Amino acid sequence: MNKQQLANKIWESANEMRSKIDASEYKDYILGFIFYKFLSEKEVEYLKNTLSLTENLDIHLKEEDDDLVKEIQRSIGYFISYDNLFSTWVNDKDFNIGQVTTALSAFKRLIHKDYYNVFSNIFDTLQAGLTKLGDSSASQTKAVKKLIDIVKVIPMNSKQDYDVLGFIYEYLISMFAANAGKKAGEFYTPHEVSVLISEIVADHLKDKNEIEIYDPTSGSGSLLINIGQSVAKHNENENGIKYYAQELKENTYNLTRMNLVMRGININNIFVRNGDTLEDDWPYFSDEGHKKDTYRRVRVDAVVSNPPYSQKWDSSDYENDERYEEYGLAPKSKADYAFLLHDLYHIKPDGIMAIVLPHGVLFRGGEEGTIRARLIEKGEIDTIIGLPSNIFFGTGIPTIIMILKKNRPTTDILIIDASKGFEKAGTKNKLRACDIKKITDVVKSRESIRGFSRCVSKEEIVQNDYNLNIPRYVDSSEKEDTIDIYATMFGGIPNSEINELNKYWDVFPSLKKSLFNSISPEYSQVVSEKTKEIAKIINENADIINFKNDYNNKFKEFDSFLTNELIQQITSVNLVKEEDIVAEYIFERADKIPLIDKYSLYQMLDNYWQDISSDIETIQKEGLDVIKTTDPIMKKKKVKGKETEVTVGWKGRIVPFNLVQETLLKDEYQILLELESKGVEINSELEELVENISEDDNSILNDDNSAFVSVELKNALKSIYEDIDLPEKYIFIEYLKLKGKKNKLEFQNNHREIDWSSMNANKDNTYGKTVITAYINEKLENYEFEKNSHEYIVKRASKLLSKDAEINKEIKNQKEELEKKTKETIETLTKENILYLLKLKWVFPIIKEINSTPNVIIKDIINQIERLAMKYKTTLSDIEKEIKDTEQLLTSMIDELVGNETDIAGLQEFKKILGGN
Repeated sequence: MNKQQLANKIWESANEMRSKIDASEYKDYILGFIFYKFLSEKEVEYLKNTLSLTENLDIHLKEEDDDLVKEIQRSIGYFISYDNLFSTWVNDKDFNIGQVTTALSAFKRLIHKDYYNVFSNIFDTLQAGLTKLGDSSASQTKAVKKLIDIVKVIPMNSKQDYDVLGFIYEYLISMFAANAGKKAGEFYTPHEVSVLISEIVADHLKDKNEIEIYDPTSGSGSLLINIGQSVAKHNENENGIKYYAQELKENTYNLTRMNLVMRGININNIFVRNGDTLEDDWPYFSDEGHKKDTYRRVRVDAVVSNPPYSQKWDSSDYENDERYEEYGLAPKSKADYAFLLHDLYHIKPDGIMAIVLPHGVLFRGGEEGTIRARLIEKGEIDTIIGLPSNIFFGTGIPTIIMILKKNRPTTDILIIDASKGFEKAGTKNKLRACDIKKITDVVKSRESIRGFSRCVSKEEIVQNDYNLNIPRYVDSSEKEDTIDIYATMFGGIPNSEINELNKYWDVFPSLKKSLFNSISPEYSQVVSEKTKEIAKIINENADIINFKNDYNNKFKEFDSFLTNELIQQITSVNLVKEEDIVAEYIFERADKIPLIDKYSLYQMLDNYWQDISSDIETIQKEGLDVIKTTDPIMKKKKVKGKETEVTVGWKGRIVPFNLVQETLLKDEYQILLELESKGVEINSELEELVENISEDDNSILNDDNSAFVSVELKNALKSIYEDIDLPEKYIFIEYLKLKGKKNKLEFQNNHREIDWSSMNANKDNTYGKTVITAYINEKLENYEFEKNSHEYIVKRASKLLSKDAEINKEIKNQKEELEKKTKETIETLTKENILYLLKLKWVFPIIKEINSTPNVIIKDIINQIERLAMKYKTTLSDIEKEIKDTEQLLTSMIDELVGNETDIAGLQEFKKILGGN
């Protein structure tokens, strides 16, 4: 399975046992064991690949072998003996909780001194929490065994790399944050925000070969890691990035270290610290015996942070702190600018910093206003990005990203209002890939886009008293709909409102004349109010046809381009860079076509990219034969009282079963679809019959009266048949009483009303009880009841249930046969079929969406025309006429009424009110 499927499986398994443990604590256990497994596997890998120790590890890997211990410590930073390896725990039938506590204590003792900061006390949270897993050693052992069973499925072999673990790790952290609210969200920056910051920072650093990056409130470390991944698009120097991280909370600080190590970052490039960033400034060049008046702080290429919002802090004695002395101190009630100035202080003259802050920092006065003014005067604020509200775990407040640089060539500030670009993801809002791409591109180009971004001069900001509130400079509010009074009274559509669609008329100049007729210099009307006719006019317009042809020509080679990039070069394609390569191809063509939103096209690509990249990643790691691999679908079942996993089906590791069935096994698949369709028809008719059952007859239904009960139905039908008075029944009763062949043959000859020939006779031409009973039953089954009568419903329902059982059996057999054939087909795929199926899965869906774009634009034009037509369709004059017609009708009806003298007097007065005589 690919890493996403694996992460899903682990999350599903984790949920099975976290009901008794708070999610924010549970993460410490599950992630701690994942990290311990990683370290164990890394050591074994080192022994095999570097020291060529492939056998008898239980003999070699002992703490008593001092030389081996030192060799391993120097190379990977720590030592784990054979008895303490994760794999040893898994294989030990007599495993107990004591082995874990012993191993964690030994790990702490056997860290190499040069890597003490990376590994020291890293399992303290896990070790301290083990006692919470049960009230006895036995219950704790049972809980830990379950945790180990969850973690052991994570692969670590030559075909898997560190990113698999890193991906799972970040996925679990994000899921815990999403499911545990604020408590878990404190240490996690949503992946999309992290990617946005990383893309902006990486572009600034793209020409550097050696990079230092720092996060002073590191949380899980995701910001640092994502920057490293974004930098990799521009920089081939894998070990050219140094990571600095500081985190106040100890268990979160452990997450930072684990995450950095598991992402395969060289431990020599990891510099981490557990401390209060504001109270004890860091990083600095020497961590030993430093004095505040002598040590030099580290300056880095980039600082990124998502500090706690508006946190209280003690600003006493910081007036002369180098971080703040040029700008002033943030108020004690809100440390936002204290974090910002700390970050700014630590960047090099050509560096960049990005910080996530609450909106208030843009306009609050007092000490914050003073700091903001000084930053603006010094020209150090580069960009402000307003994010959508409700995108962070634990808070719904709107936030911003502020980008700062030193020694900028300009003092203007790029202000972006990105608050409208998001999608709903459960209860949260989430930046889409197209939103991230658009924001990043605008930051790079510093382009002003109406309603989205604007470069604002320092002079204008000063005139606004250094207030940076985004709506002052970028108006992203939607235009209010106006009502034309004249058109409301007399009809017609104002030409001014038609001209609001000039973006369409500029591209399709002949379309406007085709759709509207002028009724005065200032008003027009639509040539038709019928949607079909409007659509026909638009689709047959020459400008529209030319637009669609031009669009299709621009993208006619896209199919072959994607096939070449993703399939022909499947083993060598660089996934880190490939999405940008495809995006550039799309943008190059979209930029030349009016009305096309290139970011919308980019989103279409990204919608499929995760699945595509996961597939290619698996193929590159496991080889091309993995395309022909099928995997069992496992499900937990109780077998002989014990819970065990059993195979309940199969799936393709790369190629989905349904894709093969719909293409290479069409005939067999069609048979299944037809059977399922018959089943749907039967169930639909059964539902109708249920609705026709009266309350008096609902004894044949289940408790909630939603379906028939087979046994009750059978008994009811038997009772109905017994009550049917068939003449044949009495004739046969007499017949079966007869003795001797001669008497029976004579009886048969005298009763020609019976169709004796339709039954199977004995050798002597007489008939036995069995065939006579079958004859009677057939007569009963063919007995016609009045439609929708109780008897009819019981009989019909009984027949349908029998038929449904037959079809379900056929469906089951067909599915099993089709699954078997699909498995065989995938495992014997030809090169030609592989190419075809990969195109169907990866290329065709993207092509289909991209090709649909002109039709989406046309649909929007149709909707806009319909909106205008409906807006002024009914005038006030029409309404007034309708009122008068109604009054006249009521008046005439009053004249037809009769009553006593007072009734008539009242009615006459009502006529006067209505305007009648």
